[in-house]
Amino acid sequence: MRFVLRRRRLGQLMVVSTVAATIANFVGKAVAQTQVKKTTPMLTTSTPETMKVTLQVNGTAHSLQIEPRVTLLDALREYIGLTGTKKGCDHGQCGACTVLVDGQRINSCLTFAIMHTDAAIATIEGLEQGNNLHPMQAAFVAHDAFQCGYCTPGQICSAVGLVNEGHAKSDADIRELMSGNICRCGAYPNIVAAVRDVLEGKKDAAV
Repeated sequence: MRFVLRRRRLGQLMVVSTVAATIANFVGKAVAQTQVKKTTPMLTTSTPETMKVTLQVNGTAHSLQIEPRVTLLDALREYIGLTGTKKGCDHGQCGACTVLVDGQRINSCLTFAIMHTDAAIATIEGLEQGNNLHPMQAAFVAHDAFQCGYCTPGQICSAVGLVNEGHAKSDADIRELMSGNICRCGAYPNIVAAVRDVLEGKKDAAV
């Protein structure tokens, strides 16, 4: 009988000690979490920093307050309002966003606006010569080198840059050097013909 009582008391003591240890462990974790909450600062969402940028576009200075990550394409379309430059793939693969920077063609979706504060930027809206179309614009009209027209601003700016580069000597050269500009309507033969006319100095009926 005494043995049974001792075992029962021993079991009670073990239960009590286990419960006490569990409670102590729980209290310790609660205190630790409270201390972490006191020492850890609350995360706050900050407004992205902006900076003042002046872009020379089509001969006009435009002062913008933009984030450093704004692309040249978005600066032209969203901040300046020149929507002739098109947003296509936004990955530099279609050429719809092509503009001229210091006479050289670039994909404006792949470069930041703040990188071109000292450059002369030309878009499709700035190619006109007075009240006359640019020879490349006139050639595109004369040769019906566009259908839906979405890619046309980029095609024309790219073609003007191609002529400035002076590398194209044949139709094959034109096709190769214009390969970065995609026309989903398939007006490629007419585009080549328009570029060839400008390279050869021909005057089109549309001028």
